[in-house]
Amino acid sequence: MNRRRDFRIREALVPLAVLARQRVALWQFLVRAISRRYRVSAFGFLWVLIVPLVTLGIYTFVFGSVMQSRWDTGTSELPFSLQLFAGLIVFWLMADAMAQAPTCIVEHANLVKKAVFPLEIIPAVVVGAALFHTLINTAILLAATALLAHVPATAVLFPLVLVPFVILLIGSAWILAALGVYFRDMAHMMTLILTGLLFLSPVFYPLTRLSPALQSIVVFNPVAFIVIQSRRVLLEGKMPDWTGLAIYLIAAWVIASLGFIFFRKARRTFADVL
Repeated sequence: MNRRRDFRIREALVPLAVLARQRVALWQFLVRAISRRYRVSAFGFLWVLIVPLVTLGIYTFVFGSVMQSRWDTGTSELPFSLQLFAGLIVFWLMADAMAQAPTCIVEHANLVKKAVFPLEIIPAVVVGAALFHTLINTAILLAATALLAHVPATAVLFPLVLVPFVILLIGSAWILAALGVYFRDMAHMMTLILTGLLFLSPVFYPLTRLSPALQSIVVFNPVAFIVIQSRRVLLEGKMPDWTGLAIYLIAAWVIASLGFIFFRKARRTFADVL
C-alpha cells in the first residue's frame, strides 16, 4: 500500500512521465486527431497552410496598407503584420487547446469505461494537435520574415520559449477536461475567457503602450510573457528572459502536477456521469 502511494506521489510530481510511458498511444491518437480534422474536407491538409497564409495576408493589408499601423518599439522597422502574427501564433496555441479541452473526454465517452485505457493522454493530444499547427504557423512566419526582413539566429530558441507554455497548457487541459465532464457549459465559458485573454495580452499592441499600472495587471495573463519572449527570439534577435522562463517553468510544473492529480481523482466518476 505504501509503495503504491509513493508511486502515485512520484507520478504527481512528474506528471509528464506518465505521458512518456504512454508515448505510443499518445502518438497514435495525435496522428488520428490531426488527420480526422482534415480528411473529410476538399483541400485536406492544405488548410494547415491556407488558413495562416490568408490570415497573414489579411493582417498585412488591413494593418499595413489601410491603417498604416506601426509597432512603437525599437523594432519598428519590422512590418506590423509580422509583430501581430508572432503574437497570434502563441495565442492560437492556447486558444486551440483550451477551446477543445472541455469537451475532449465527453467526445471519447466510449473509452471512459475501459479501465486500462490511459484517459490522461486525451487532453495531452488536444495540446499536441494545437502545437502541430503552431509549428506550421511558425514556419510561415519565418518564411515571411525572411522575405520582408531577416530571420535572427535567436529564432532557434523558440522551442525553449514554448516548453514551459506547453507544460502549462497540458496541466490546464487536464483540469478543463475533467470539469467539462460535469459542467457542459465550460466550452461556452472558455470562448468568453479566451476573448478576454486575447485583448488583455500584448498581441495587438506592445506592452510599453500601456501605463505601468496596466502593465502590472497584463503580465499576469499567462500568454503575455510568452508572447513577449517569442517576439524577442523570432523577430528582435534578442535572448529570452531566462530567469522569467525559469520562474514560468516552475509555476507551469506546479499547475501540471495539480491538474494531473485533479484529473486522476475526477476520472473515478466519469463513467457515472457519462
